[in-house]
This record gives sequence, C-alpha cells and structure tokens, in this order.
Amino acid sequence: MDILKVTNLCKIYNEKMPFEALSDINLTIEKGEFIGIMGPSGSGKTTLLNLVSTIDEPTSGEVCVDGNHPHRMNADELALFRRRKLGFIFQSFNLLPTLTVKENILLPLTLEGVALDQMKILLEPIAEQLGITPILDKRTYEISGGQAQRTAIARALIHSPKLVLADEPTGNLDSKSARDVMELLTAMNKRQEATMMLVTHDAMAASYCDRVVFIKDGRFHNEITQGGNREVFYQKIINALSLLGGYRHDFPTVRV
Repeated sequence: MDILKVTNLCKIYNEKMPFEALSDINLTIEKGEFIGIMGPSGSGKTTLLNLVSTIDEPTSGEVCVDGNHPHRMNADELALFRRRKLGFIFQSFNLLPTLTVKENILLPLTLEGVALDQMKILLEPIAEQLGITPILDKRTYEISGGQAQRTAIARALIHSPKLVLADEPTGNLDSKSARDVMELLTAMNKRQEATMMLVTHDAMAASYCDRVVFIKDGRFHNEITQGGNREVFYQKIINALSLLGGYRHDFPTVRV
C-alpha cells in the first residue's frame, strides 16, 4: 500500500529571476518503508520535504498521503490533516521549553482532546522503548541533545501518524547520539510499521534507511537499496555522493 505518492512535482520560486527548485519529481513510499533523500546543498531535497509536509505549495504536480491530497484542502482541513496524518522530527528538536518532556510528547494528543487515561496508556510504552521514562518530568533545558531528539521522536510517533518526516534529525548531535537516534528510528520504524522519509546530508544516518533517493539540481538522479548489509550500503552511499559532486571532502570512505 502506498502511503506517499508524489507525481510530476515541480516548484518554481518567482523571485527577480525565476528559479526551478524541483522539476518533475516522482516518488512512491510504501507502508512501513524508511526512505532517505540525499543531494548536495541546493539540490531540492528540502523543497521536496516542504512540499510533502504541506509547508509549501507546489507549482504543479500532486502530493498524495494515505489517499489524501493535502494541497487541495482548505486551511482547517489542512491543520487537521497535519495533526493526524503527519509526524515531524527536526534538526533543532522544536521542543517547547515551558513544557516538561512528558508535556511535549503529549502535545499532539492534547490538541486532539484525547482523554488523560488514554494519554497515559499511549505514553508509557513509547517512553520505555525510547529510554526516556526517567526524564519525563524534566524540562527541556535539563536534558541532553540526544534525550531531546528522543523526546521529539516520541512526540512525532505518539499519535501513530501515517508518515513521519525527519529533517536532518542527527544534525545537532555528536556521533554516538546520532547513531543511537538512527538505531531508535529504525527500531520504531519496524515496531510500529511507521513509514518514514528522512532528509539528510549524513551518509551514516542514510545507511539506516531501506532505500536512498538522490536528487541533483532539482531532478531525480538515482536511487539505491540497502539489501541487508548496512556497511556495504554506507559505502554505496559514499560512492553515489562522490558522483553527485559537492560531497567529495565531506565524508571519509570508511566503513561504519
């Protein structure tokens, strides 16, 4: 079953000089897939994420999420769609400092008016799986970057969204925390059958995906599939990035 279907997607920014950020992108993500999107800076990967997440409007083409066409919705329908169908994980965590870890995680359920006893039922297993039960009553300034990203993952998954969109989720983390977060995302992807789309510059992070799609100059370039061996997949990603250009000195050609 297709959770995301992007068809002939184009985005032109009409500034002083029109700029085609995306051109004729087609992408399908099936239920339970974990897909990485990579490309040099300015390649259009963030534009793609913004169009799928409904932050931005396409110039032409279609985005379909779980049978819904969000870009045809009015503002109220769109707000409800985002809240119920999408989960977001950001590089900067986007946690509210006035709330505790628990309150941040439960925010999507609070907005939906879910009963307190039901919130507790949903919170306990996900906090346990992500190893954040001991910090639930702490404020966000009292926890580490890795713990903050785990909190953000819990918030993104608590309402069982159809599609989780992760924008450079390891960008502000040290290498150990980054690996921990990617292992957790992979585990949650398998455990909850959560469909995930990851935009990243990081070959290590991308190597945890089932499939990586490469974009260059706003166009689909190629894609590669993991095939079960993450170390071999990492090396394939490095090789693909070196062919794309703009990455030559960013990553060592070593195994992970």
